[in-house]
Amino acid sequence: MKTLYETTSTAVGARNGHVSSEDGPIDFNLSVPKSMGGDGGDGANPEQFFGAAYAACFGSAIEAVAKDKGIAVDTGEISVAATIGFCKDDDGFFLEATLDCYIPDVDKETGEDLVNAAHEICPFSKATRDNITVTLNLLMDE
Repeated sequence: MKTLYETTSTAVGARNGHVSSEDGPIDFNLSVPKSMGGDGGDGANPEQFFGAAYAACFGSAIEAVAKDKGIAVDTGEISVAATIGFCKDDDGFFLEATLDCYIPDVDKETGEDLVNAAHEICPFSKATRDNITVTLNLLMDE
């Protein structure tokens, strides 16, 4: 195994605290949403960070799969919206994710193949596989 990149981010004060990365781009206050018993302040929360990271990584995985398969796509127009749910059941808290993927100028079958293949190679998909429910949706032009 070869590590291509490594970084450290630190959270102080848990969900009502502050997060920062060692190299500076991440420097945010955190707030707990009202629906989770918090004050709903203007800080970010871990689910937002996770969703943003998963969406970006999954979009790159779609690009990589398209390139490998020789499918011409406008990589600047691929979009992934990740909806992250913070849920609770009798066993405790858990996450769920829905990825709404838009790949312009591909037919439904090609788009579904790209999304499913991206789910196999995306590091975030690999990290969550068999741990959380991930729903994949392909959004098509009407």
